[in-house]
Amino acid sequence: MRVSPDMMRPLGLVAFIMAAGLALSACNTTSSSRSDDELAGGPQAEPQRETYTSTEIVEAVSDFFGVTAEAAGTLVERVFNDLGEPVGYIIGEEASGAVGVGLRYGQGDMVLKGETGRQRVYWQGPSVGFDAGGNASRVFTLIYNLDQPDRIYQRFPGVEGSAYFVAGMGVNYQRADYITLAPIRSGVGFRAGANVGYLAYSRRRNILPF
Repeated sequence: MRVSPDMMRPLGLVAFIMAAGLALSACNTTSSSRSDDELAGGPQAEPQRETYTSTEIVEAVSDFFGVTAEAAGTLVERVFNDLGEPVGYIIGEEASGAVGVGLRYGQGDMVLKGETGRQRVYWQGPSVGFDAGGNASRVFTLIYNLDQPDRIYQRFPGVEGSAYFVAGMGVNYQRADYITLAPIRSGVGFRAGANVGYLAYSRRRNILPF
């Protein structure tokens, strides 16, 4: 059968439409796969923040408080067993006074693994318990699950039943928005530190702790 040029035109048009449809389908499939990868946290996902090892923290705590590595290691090991490796820490000092119910004020520098420089942090909050008088202490606070530095500036309630005392040092946990802080205190102020109801961390010093 002889095919005339007039018959070829519709056939060519049909072939062109089919080829264009296949090309568009392939493009949509590639785009959909890319979108799925992005939603699944593929190449676009942010890497997890680096963490400090127990050896690094034991050395830092030992130097900061002037205690032996063995003493620091006992308490740090307890915290690591509970919370794992921290992404950073705050080193500072605080003062408090109480007659049953009191106030606590502190200031320090936040250090995050993998970042240069330090960020100034202030904190304040009510302390509750049966402590009386005033005291001052140094504080080494371990930081967990902090993805953005500015998220430190909020109120952190204490976690009930999380106070531990080892080798003249005490630690208790505070938690808010999946971020956990573990302030370690030494000396005369550490026992009162375990009775803190909450601490509010801020960019500037605040007189009112509430």
